[in-house]
Amino acid sequence: MNQGFHMIDVGGKSPTHRTAIAEGRIHVGEKAFSMIFHRALPKGDALVLAEIAGIQGAKTASQPMPLCHPMGLDHVQVMTDFEPEHHAIRVSCVASTHAKTGVEMEALAGVNAALLTIWDLTKMIEPNLRIDGICLLVKNGGKSGLWLNPNGISDWVRERVA
Repeated sequence: MNQGFHMIDVGGKSPTHRTAIAEGRIHVGEKAFSMIFHRALPKGDALVLAEIAGIQGAKTASQPMPLCHPMGLDHVQVMTDFEPEHHAIRVSCVASTHAKTGVEMEALAGVNAALLTIWDLTKMIEPNLRIDGICLLVKNGGKSGLWLNPNGISDWVRERVA
């Protein structure tokens, strides 16, 4: 039985500049947080590797998602920030391109790859890890124009898309 799945045909659309910003966080506990902060995990610096993994995740977003268009990205930036009050690390990913479709999935895939990398490097210290708050903060470009997450965005995100 045909379910009617198909990629959306974007062939008739004109390329425009597209940007998306996503974020998420991983809660690692007090001991692992201290080790990550001091760059002392046995497997190495989790934040540097997470940023690299996030870039790779954004670049390969279409591979695990069957109907996601493959994208040539102009720019990907993955940033990590400490949230000591929660023993968490926040990961943000900015993706941009000139294309016929948006880069939301690339930004979200970048965040997820970075968070899972931190998990992998941290699990031997603290197996009780939790990833949460993964969301799209901004998307811009195309006929929809600028969309801002209605739950709010931080000042740096607002400045990035202003």
